Amino acid sequence: MNAASRVMQSYGRCCASTSFFDTFYENFLASSPAIRDRFVNTDMIAQKQLLRAGILNLVLFARGMSDSKLRALGESHSRAGLNIRPELYDLWFEALIRAVKSHDSNANDEDISAWREVLSKGIGLIKSYY
Repeated sequence: MNAASRVMQSYGRCCASTSFFDTFYENFLASSPAIRDRFVNTDMIAQKQLLRAGILNLVLFARGMSDSKLRALGESHSRAGLNIRPELYDLWFEALIRAVKSHDSNANDEDISAWREVLSKGIGLIKSYY
């Protein structure tokens, strides 16, 4: 099974858990005061829906989908937009990996490696807009 397929299956198992996105945001907000500050007045219900779609877009991009949605995300999060510094994506990614490990009981080392491989391409694209 290829890496993107592994991630899609793992992500499906994660999304079946009603608290997966809550766990992600607990991890992410705990990772840095700079991140907590960014989410002070955020509608977290809407934010979780954006996250759900964003992760899917990262996987679909790795599977060959157009990069238009990730380019738009890169532009909105750029220095001229939301000003999300590139190093904050590393904290985002590690918070996601921790959430995957805690919500996908079937995830093994190969699955986690697949997550890293598959999402890093799209995250690199988003960071490049900074």
